[in-house]
Amino acid sequence: MDATGTPPGTPFSTLIRVASHEQHTEAETSAFMSNMLGGRLGVRAYARYTEQLWFVYRALEEGAQSLREDPVAGPFIRPELMRTAELERDLAHLRGPDWRTGLAPLPATAAYAARVAQCARDWPAGYVAHHYTRYLGDLSGGQIIRDKAERTWGFARKGDGVRFYVFERIPNPSAFKRGYRELLDAVDVDDLEKQRIVDECKRAFEYNGAVFRELGAEFPLSA
Repeated sequence: MDATGTPPGTPFSTLIRVASHEQHTEAETSAFMSNMLGGRLGVRAYARYTEQLWFVYRALEEGAQSLREDPVAGPFIRPELMRTAELERDLAHLRGPDWRTGLAPLPATAAYAARVAQCARDWPAGYVAHHYTRYLGDLSGGQIIRDKAERTWGFARKGDGVRFYVFERIPNPSAFKRGYRELLDAVDVDDLEKQRIVDECKRAFEYNGAVFRELGAEFPLSA
């Protein structure tokens, strides 16, 4: 067994999932996310959350442009995953045509986006950690958020307001996720670098949790 409690020879995709499970659970069960998904917050909270996603995905997808030929990160750069255009369509629906006016990241969001950009620029393997935590989450738990948002705030099914969660170019998400995990398993780096990627995955979830905490402070439940 290694430090994560997994036996030698464990697939890298499993190693990442097991090692980051605690941080992943903490982020998913944050007070803000629980309150938002529980219908206890208004649509403004959902819009503010969507705004924060735009800053993170802009960093992810601007960074992707220079990594397409990178031997480590390149195989993960898939056009069918890109979310910025969908986020902008959702924000136009949520905030109106002038949605960019006054748009600002929370401090935690700015730090998160800056880290993504830094990895894209200086450490492609670290970029993969952020790519994994975001896009595989969107294809999985993100669908729960879409369903809750449609029912809570009356968005059209898979329509404006929730297009971020709709992957029109991925007809079989289960097969896509399986292929993605195979890419992770095939990453050609040594064990030390794999551990660094795992650590960056944990850091990514911590950044996400910090964003949720700041959103929670901005949208506390009324006493």
